[in-house]
Amino acid sequence: MTSEHFDAVIVGAGFGGIGAAIQLKRMGIHDFVLLDREDDLGGTWYVNHYPGLAVDVPTTTYSYYFEPNPNWSRLFSTGAEIKQYADDVADKYDVRRHIRFNTTVEGARWDEEAKVWRVAIAGGDTMAARYLFTATGFLSQPKLPDIPGIGDFQGRIVHTADWDDDYDATGERVAIIGTGATAVQLIPELAAKAADLTVYQRTPIWVAPKIDLHFSERAKRLFARFPLTQRIIRAVTDNIYEAMITIGVVNYRVPLFRRLNISAMDLCKMNQFFWIRDRELRRRLTPDYDIGCKRPTFSNRYLRTFTKPHVHLQSDGIERVEADGIVNADGTRTAIDTLVLATGFDLWEANFPAIEVIGRDGRNLGKWWRETRFQAYQGVSMPYFPNYLSLASPYAFLGLNFFNTMEYQMRLMERLFNEVRRRNATTFEVTEAANDRYLERMTEMLAGSLWTIGNCASARSYYFNPSGEPSLLRPMSTREAIREASEFPLTDYQIA
Repeated sequence: MTSEHFDAVIVGAGFGGIGAAIQLKRMGIHDFVLLDREDDLGGTWYVNHYPGLAVDVPTTTYSYYFEPNPNWSRLFSTGAEIKQYADDVADKYDVRRHIRFNTTVEGARWDEEAKVWRVAIAGGDTMAARYLFTATGFLSQPKLPDIPGIGDFQGRIVHTADWDDDYDATGERVAIIGTGATAVQLIPELAAKAADLTVYQRTPIWVAPKIDLHFSERAKRLFARFPLTQRIIRAVTDNIYEAMITIGVVNYRVPLFRRLNISAMDLCKMNQFFWIRDRELRRRLTPDYDIGCKRPTFSNRYLRTFTKPHVHLQSDGIERVEADGIVNADGTRTAIDTLVLATGFDLWEANFPAIEVIGRDGRNLGKWWRETRFQAYQGVSMPYFPNYLSLASPYAFLGLNFFNTMEYQMRLMERLFNEVRRRNATTFEVTEAANDRYLERMTEMLAGSLWTIGNCASARSYYFNPSGEPSLLRPMSTREAIREASEFPLTDYQIA
């Protein structure tokens, strides 16, 4: 057993961890380590590499504001390009040398006497750190379906988060479970090769047309030479997405804004009609919840895939899986060679928190959240957890874009750590009063949102915690979140 000491330990080397590392360097803190269980950086953009993987937010918006990338090939870039962007940013800011791969963190415990976090590593090693950051992301723990007989299936089973790059669906009978954002990208790719494809749908998804522009080499050179041109495009895409969230979702109680939400659903229905003329098929593919209750998506291929004769939509449910097929809830049987699981991620049970975190006076973070309510001041801090920022917490996720979340969190880090340094202090901890006020405020703001007063009961969205509260989301604009992170009362923290 070995023990090392650092100023800071960051758990996770995805975009959240990389952003935290960059901010620490900006503040003059260089004695830190990033720990990641994978063998490369990038988080979900390294783990996921299924066919068709692409970002569903324009890459002009889906990137660090301080680090625009002139080399995107398209407005909605591929997963490979996003992964390359992570590599390039980590190299530019010299983050890679701080990363230790193939390192699984089992838990962390606050040592009140020494005023450090004791971080337990699989295999028996430990680390001590003055500061602890968990940047484990929201979508890091794959969810496996609990279907009778699935363990008896004799064919190939592939989860989208553990894709086998050698797998070729050509000529096979394939079944895919799930019709979320991942499946929307993957299903057309499978349909192009499989002899027969059955799509098992529990919850339909709203699908809007995808306006995907190609950036020519001339455009890339223009972006590189005159970065302002790309920032202008980003301003457009940023404002469009801000309007989608703040107008159509956060302020849903306003009648005019509610009408705009209905118009968005009408657009998706028009998109359905354009691709699918079979009325019954359209009915089965149409959600019965309001758009925005769960993450919508964009595609020009998904809906028309269901018009192909070898593609079948099964929306009646699954009774059981057998050695060579699936028995459907309607009594029919589907023989298959490969079962693809596009069943998403276990966000609330396995990721809040992703590791065991024990704070002051032995408070267990996961247990506390479940016994009280999921809560985090400014989406990062909890009372009884000194010197700890959880970057994937309740009320952290801002709109549809993780990079906006990271932007305000980096601003909060700067304000908080500068004050700690100014006071020559050892610890910071959010006060219970400030945390309670923030939770009450988030509850009040969400009360007028689509997620609370809209028709979301059947959405089965990961936005909602097990108690039915939409506490993943921070119900405000990016500008407002950044302003709060830059100006929050320093008295909200005990700094000593």
